[in-house]
Amino acid sequence: MFVSVDGQQVAVLVHGQTATVQIAPGPHAMRIHNTLVWKNVKFEAAPGEDIRFDITNRAGFGTVALVATLGVGPIYLTVTRAGLLPA
Repeated sequence: MFVSVDGQQVAVLVHGQTATVQIAPGPHAMRIHNTLVWKNVKFEAAPGEDIRFDITNRAGFGTVALVATLGVGPIYLTVTRAGLLPA
């Protein structure tokens, strides 16, 4: 998955990898894509706050049938904000 924060690419992640990025307090925009599906997430960072997101590629309805038939199928992205931790 390709991850950008405020228009700058910050990571290219595969299963199990993590990335850490220093950001200033205030509003931010994160864009994630797996070359097929794009997600845009807007969030606010408070001073001293650790912000974490869990990003998952997942199969959707009909993916298994399409893979069995065509050899390929859609993979979707799920982005969830994890609990907030103090710095």
